[in-house]
Amino acid sequence: MEFQLGFILFVVLVAFVFDFTNGFHDAANSIATIVATGVLTPRQAVIWAAFFNFIAFLFFKLSVASTIGTGLMNPHLIDPFLTFAALAGAIAWNLITWYYGLPSSSSHALIGGLAGAAIVKGGFAALKYSAFIKIIIAIILSPLLGILLGILLSIILNKITNNFTDAARTRWFKIIQLASSALLSLSHGGNDAQKTMGIVAGLLFSASMLGEEFYTPFWVVISCHLVMAAGTLAGGWRIVETMGEKITKLNYVNAASAETSAAIIISVATNFGIPVSTTHTVTGAIAGVGVASGSGNTRWSIMYRIFSTWILTIPATALIAAIIMHLKNVVVSLIS
Repeated sequence: MEFQLGFILFVVLVAFVFDFTNGFHDAANSIATIVATGVLTPRQAVIWAAFFNFIAFLFFKLSVASTIGTGLMNPHLIDPFLTFAALAGAIAWNLITWYYGLPSSSSHALIGGLAGAAIVKGGFAALKYSAFIKIIIAIILSPLLGILLGILLSIILNKITNNFTDAARTRWFKIIQLASSALLSLSHGGNDAQKTMGIVAGLLFSASMLGEEFYTPFWVVISCHLVMAAGTLAGGWRIVETMGEKITKLNYVNAASAETSAAIIISVATNFGIPVSTTHTVTGAIAGVGVASGSGNTRWSIMYRIFSTWILTIPATALIAAIIMHLKNVVVSLIS
């Protein structure tokens, strides 16, 4: 009993490590545009983003946490080692893609890890396919919606401010970009921190530590937001360079359009309990504003490289988690 409790606490700690890597890996989503335009310095930007990451729990329902905690597989299959394997796969992928400066999805890394671990333990029947279909649809739609909304907002804002002087435009959009960046950080914290909440709460629920009905304890909510904010403060500068400079050349108007577009899509998804990828959505929005300002301004070779990473994320993390689960089964069989 003491060993089981100790391992549960260890896995909760691993979940916080994932939450931290999610924060520094996805910090680029919130700050790349505002750093690229020079509205804030990198240090100011991460402090700004971390603050709004942290207070996001005040604005969103915990629908995504419920989806992650009980909505992806049969809850009876969840145990500490399955959770550990899923987290290990996601953390490994986050670190690999961070090292190469690729903005992959922490959300889908976690979902892939959960799927791979669950399949090894309970077969394909262990998965709730309706939830995975919803997530796959979101994988496809979120960047596309980001592109379309980015194009639309960019065109509208450019027309509205067409007669502004350059000085007036710069002054107004510095203020607007602060607000749009805050909104994006808020939506990122609201969606992404809930994934770790769902993991921790699902683990506690499976260990009969939450009673008969699933819920997310308040200490889990606060802890996950705090750890994610700390990760954001650490910053993911390799990915900031890709998001802020390599996809397209950003100005104040385009950056505000991209941030606002992504924030709207992520906020709507959060309220519907869909663990959408902040990375996919922001990348799509940045590409969209590049298209709106002229097709030659979007570097599609970089987008292709990023898109390839997206395709690989779920299979790669599922494979890593499945290998860890299989090794555990081999060790258990050898001992017994």
